[in-house]
Parts: sequence; C-alpha cells; structure tokens
Amino acid sequence: MTLPDTMKAMVLTGHGGLDRLEWHEGVPVPHPAAGEVLIRVGASAVNNTDVNTRTGWYSEAVRGDTGSAAATGYDGVSDADGAWSGALSFPRIQGADCCGEIVAVGDGVDAARIGERVLVRPMHRPAGGDEAALVTFGSERDGGFAEFTTIESEHAIRIDSPLSDVELASFPCAFSTAEGIIQRAGLGAERVLITGASGGVGSAAVQLARRRGAHVTAVTSPAKADELRALGADAILGRDEALPESAFDVVLDLVGGPRWPALLEALSVRGRYVTSGAIAGPIVELDLRTLYLKDLTLIGSPRQDPSVFTDLVGHIERGEIRPVLAETYKLRDLRAAQEAFLEKSHMGKIGIQITG
Repeated sequence: MTLPDTMKAMVLTGHGGLDRLEWHEGVPVPHPAAGEVLIRVGASAVNNTDVNTRTGWYSEAVRGDTGSAAATGYDGVSDADGAWSGALSFPRIQGADCCGEIVAVGDGVDAARIGERVLVRPMHRPAGGDEAALVTFGSERDGGFAEFTTIESEHAIRIDSPLSDVELASFPCAFSTAEGIIQRAGLGAERVLITGASGGVGSAAVQLARRRGAHVTAVTSPAKADELRALGADAILGRDEALPESAFDVVLDLVGGPRWPALLEALSVRGRYVTSGAIAGPIVELDLRTLYLKDLTLIGSPRQDPSVFTDLVGHIERGEIRPVLAETYKLRDLRAAQEAFLEKSHMGKIGIQITG
C-alpha cells in the first residue's frame, strides 16, 4: 500500500479555548518507530479529558468545574501542569479514542499485523516507565484526531466486530475508564450508585455494572431516565434529589463538586467510593468522622492494568455491551462537536468520523 506523505489533522496549539484547535491539511504522516504500528484512523470521539487537557483544567491553579471555561479556557494556567500527567508539549494532536486499521509496522513488529482492525488502549504505562508512570493517548502522545497515528504495537488491540468504526470508537476511553473503576471497586452483585450516569463514562458504567449483577441506581436528569433504564439502570435519582443514607455498597463518582459529602453519607458501613472525574468541581469538603466511623474506602482510579482493556474488547466482541452514540461529526467540525458536547444535552458519546 502506498501511503501519503501528509495528512489532515486537528491540531491543538496550546492551552486555551476552542480557537486553539486548528485545522491543518499538510501535517506529515508519522512513521512507526521500532515496536510501533501506523494506524489509518477510521473514527474517534469526544471525551471530557480532551476538553480538560485543551483548557488546562488539570492544573492546580484551576479550582472550578470543567464547564465554566471549557469554551474559552482558564486564565493563569501554567503549561507546567496543565495536562493529565503534568506538562504537555505543543503542537499536539488530541483524541483519546481511536478505531482504525494497521497500515504499516515498525522494526520488530510482525508484518502480518498489517490489515488488522484495532482499537487503541488509551491509558497505559510507557515502555520502560516505572509503576506510577502514565501515558494518555492524545495527551502525552499524539492521538486520534488525525488521518493517521502511531502507537506501540501492544496497545493496538485487534477487534472482530460488525460495529462501524465510529461505534467502536465510542468505547476505548469511556468504557475502559468505567471498567477500570469497577474493577478497582471489586464490584459484584451489590448496590451501586453512579453519578453523571448519562455521560460517556457514566452510561458505560451502568452497562458494565449491570453485567456484573449489580443493582444500579443512576443519577441523571429526568429527561434521560428512560434511556438509562434501557441500558440497565434499576432505579433513577434526579441530580437535585436527596440521596438515601447508608443505601449503597459502592459509589462510582464522576462528578464531585458541592454534593460530594452526601455521596459518603449514602454509603453503607465499609462502603467503597471510587472516582475518576470531577466535572462539577475538584475541591470538596470531607468530614473525617464520616470516613472513619463508617469505615469507608476512598479510591482514585486513573491507572489501569493492561487486562482492563483486553477484557473490554472481549465484552464488545461477545455483544455484552453496546455503543451509546448521540451524534457524529466530521473531524473538520471538531469545534462544533465539542460545543455540542459541552451543552450536556446528549446521552453517551459524540463520535468523530475521520475517514469514509
């Protein structure tokens, strides 16, 4: 196959507003290094982490919710700590999700992989990195908002599925995050409360928790209740409704913010709280008496064992979970896609069609 020298891509030029996303048509096609594969990207999707990395929300200088400056960016954000793992180099091609086809391989990779349809593992430990090191596809390295991308061969996971590229691209970031927090919680056939249940990670968590036999209570707006019940939610609580005390074994929290203390009160004795998001605000108030008198366990969960993603691919191939795709945009219209994403009126994911 003859590959082009240049490609189209949406390029992030620095932390800030939507104007920092620039459409480029002459970006050099990357070459796979030793141990890597080159992927022709079929589709990607929009995630909170794409927006948060663009705005620099991960910086300690930011104290507010993720939506307050998502279109314009935050003032005073330092490049030194504006990304998931600290500093981010620019220009950067974002896009934590990727479904595509391997079209070339680097030294040391079996050429038989060419032609494989793959999903990219979005969060992983870098080769040779220590136990705490973390790389996010589309953050610490270029991601899926381009016609071609590279990744270490071990993180391009073959998938056999009748789903379209854009449907498959709705899985990697959101569903692996949800699978990761569920595995960290050790969730079984228990009572679980899921906040932010209509979002990409939340709706994924509803499906994955139900798959484990859990009794799922989803926190959402009334307009999305029926859709969440169809995904497997047993009960619905409105975002402003009072939470029942000591009613849940596990809380999977993607929201944080001012209602956070009530989430701990909602846990039973020896309950487990797991978080991998704070869209309503990262700064919360903790009453240590609630923590120790109820013998609670608090868990943060950004890192994942490699098996989390391969488990997820197995769930997809067996048809145990399904994509929840609200809308699809062309890559060139990524700004409009992020604007729609920020309105939070959708259910599940917003897809980005790269080719086709």
